[in-house]
Amino acid sequence: AEDEPVIKWSRNLKRRLEQGRSEEFDQDKIRPMSYRPYYSQWLYDSELFVDERGAADTMFFDGNVSIAISGTGSSKPFQVLASNQVFGVDYLEKTQSLPLCVRVDGTVGDNITDWALKQFRDHYRPGKGKQAQAVTKPAIFHYVYAVLHDPVYRDKYAQNLKREFPRIPLYGDTEVDFLRWAGWGEQLMKLHIGYETVEPWPLTRTDIDDDKARATGQSPKPLLKADKPGGRIVLDSETTLSGIPPEAWDYRLGNRSALEWVLDQYKEKTPRDATIREKFNTYRFADYKEKVIDLLARVTRVSVETQAVVEAMRGQARH
Repeated sequence: AEDEPVIKWSRNLKRRLEQGRSEEFDQDKIRPMSYRPYYSQWLYDSELFVDERGAADTMFFDGNVSIAISGTGSSKPFQVLASNQVFGVDYLEKTQSLPLCVRVDGTVGDNITDWALKQFRDHYRPGKGKQAQAVTKPAIFHYVYAVLHDPVYRDKYAQNLKREFPRIPLYGDTEVDFLRWAGWGEQLMKLHIGYETVEPWPLTRTDIDDDKARATGQSPKPLLKADKPGGRIVLDSETTLSGIPPEAWDYRLGNRSALEWVLDQYKEKTPRDATIREKFNTYRFADYKEKVIDLLARVTRVSVETQAVVEAMRGQARH
């Protein structure tokens, strides 16, 4: 319906309303959230207003990192993306979280078990009676992140990854093999978590005045369209970004490239609810245009460098 509310009155929220529960606004509950790939929002992290917090407190805390993967039963191609912020089930698709550490009753511990550490160290043992000291739990975490990006692995097990939890192969049999994959994983994780601080890709910006819009005192019409064959992004009726390398479009999460995720999130969308539309329909792309240009240049860098790592993986022997 046209006036359908945007609040999703789930069973939990209805029950809390019937119970007459309320709470005072708390500034400390506002925290950054990875809402969609390469797009953050502010979350009011309240036990009252967040429908299902689940085990969020065990994995989403300062200093921790989680690997997000698309869950079993996903319709889109397998997705993986690390974050050091809280994220929800729709971050990717039916998202599941694999944190480096977990916090239980205020105590932080490793999420990678000692048993798993032993399996890796036994496999990559450098010599008889020696321990693989380079094989650590953080290095295993990076190794897993690399394997989940491996194009050969993802092609071979594409159907399995839609139906079941990923299984991690042990590539090679030396510490050198392990460290190569762990290094790739660490490189990818730094790119993906630090995407807002990487060096921007040198895109070319072209501005042609929209005289018609300017004459009426309006902002240029927002478009946010990707022109992949032309290596361009048309931001609005005045501004175009060009010089996007073809490989940047190849870095995809689900059915979209990382760049297209950014474009989609910054489009102007009219709220369906009449009251919300009247009082809170204040978002205008023009207010965020410079921020988006900067973000697109950085995500282009992330995309190109991610694809370079992925292609290096493709040429790696596996045995």
